[in-house]
Amino acid sequence: MTTDILITNALLLREPGAGEELERGFVAVRDGRIDRLGPMAELGDRPAATTIDAGGALLMPGLVNTHCHAAMTLFRGLADDLELTVWLNDHIFPAEAAHVNPEMVYWCSKLAAAEMIMAGTTLVADGYFFADQAARAFSETGLRAVAAQGVIDFPAPGVPEPAENIRATARFIDERQDLHPLITPAVFAHSPYTCSPETLQKSKALARSRNIPFFIHVAETGQEQGRIAGARGDSPVRHLEALGILDEQTVCVHCVWVDEEDLDILARRNARVSICPQSHLKLASGMAPLAAMLERSITVGLGTDGAASNNGLDLFREMDICAKVQKIKTMDPVAVRAGDVLRLATRDGAAVLGFADRLGAIREGSLADLILVDLDRPHLQPFYGPDLLVYAAGGADVRSVIVNGKLVMHNRQLLTIDLDETMARVRELARSVD
Repeated sequence: MTTDILITNALLLREPGAGEELERGFVAVRDGRIDRLGPMAELGDRPAATTIDAGGALLMPGLVNTHCHAAMTLFRGLADDLELTVWLNDHIFPAEAAHVNPEMVYWCSKLAAAEMIMAGTTLVADGYFFADQAARAFSETGLRAVAAQGVIDFPAPGVPEPAENIRATARFIDERQDLHPLITPAVFAHSPYTCSPETLQKSKALARSRNIPFFIHVAETGQEQGRIAGARGDSPVRHLEALGILDEQTVCVHCVWVDEEDLDILARRNARVSICPQSHLKLASGMAPLAAMLERSITVGLGTDGAASNNGLDLFREMDICAKVQKIKTMDPVAVRAGDVLRLATRDGAAVLGFADRLGAIREGSLADLILVDLDRPHLQPFYGPDLLVYAAGGADVRSVIVNGKLVMHNRQLLTIDLDETMARVRELARSVD
């Protein structure tokens, strides 16, 4: 039987963060999954529709971005060097009210998808308004995505009447369910301070009824608790616990200002966590206690957040920053190792988004989301092992990307969209932004 894609002469990183020995080998992809892999000596005669000679490049699972607002590429660099509440209330919320519409979300999400693919991301969790347009952009670009419709107790783009927020989200979910193999619909309740207890419970009930992920910003700043109306607990996490929100399909984003009791609750409820180190640093929110989370076996993934608060969507940069700031936070150079962070960006990130055992490792039967990293670069030589991917590699080192068994970038060329057109459309939209 003919293989769809055959990758030969690759340095295989099968289990990121597991410390395994790398081997020169092959991977055969068929029907969207990894059909066979092994050392080159075991390849034999295997016909393939497409053969890629990796020439010693590193083949690894695609990276997983567990939190993004893709359409916010329009606001990249618009309001830098500001405190979070000022940034949100005085700049981002007004800009969104004026400029977020279906066309903007479609084109700006498509630009973000292109940026992520070109930096090695094959799966993203995105939360925003007009999520149907984001899902359309991801589908056309060939990026796997968990696309979540935003819920907020204020007039929002596409949902001017807050009382309609749950019904609008339900419509999005029901229209997207099983519509495209790359898209998983989800619910994104913005935060405990922008959603009432009733809205949070209704949003979570909707997610549970459809058996889909539920995302929420939690404890991003030290001032968040004082902004929660009708607080049921004395921390954002304890507030969510009292409301019955936390479970294995709840993804708590940020979790910077959490204490020991909060962490114990998250661990007990098996809630997932997404941390966004560069966004936390840029907005001076603080540093999430990653080492303490990992000690409790909390499943944690890495996110970039939106381009307005990062300002890039390169998970290799995110890994480097994450590993280094955790050493400073704990004053311990081995508190969080490079392998731990590489695992967050692959296997653990996949688990955060509900893809455990299907993504994040190169195994027979796994979904074929793979990237080739060019090691023949001055900053990656000599290559003693995968730790260098965390401390020295960048998105520009990614040569080729496969998502769901399809080649979406090869030799740095996107194969699914017209990138020049996408950038031109976003530049045109940006002309109207103050």
